[in-house]
Amino acid sequence: MNNPSNGNPNYLNSHDEDNLLLQYLQSLSPETVAQLSQPQSTEVSKIMEKNIMGLLGHLPPDHFGVMVNTSRENLGKLLASAMMSGYFLRNAEQRMDFEKTLSSFDS
Repeated sequence: MNNPSNGNPNYLNSHDEDNLLLQYLQSLSPETVAQLSQPQSTEVSKIMEKNIMGLLGHLPPDHFGVMVNTSRENLGKLLASAMMSGYFLRNAEQRMDFEKTLSSFDS
């Protein structure tokens, strides 16, 4: 299950040897993956939490003991969706900060 070349888990089994994105992700060091996995702001964390809850369905944990069962393939798709949402939100956050910086120069 692990990729012996760098110790990163092989979450996505692909038979497509030409999948450059998959190869790139598998080549990242664990430190880089950890750094990329941490949101820069609490706003992004809250949005991601709401997004994942929406995908899984959300019941209050103090009243319900919810257990989610899924296949490895569907879990991989959920992970990919969460990653894409995270990248989108990070880019939006960077753009917002950039626009704020530019507007401060205009004033």
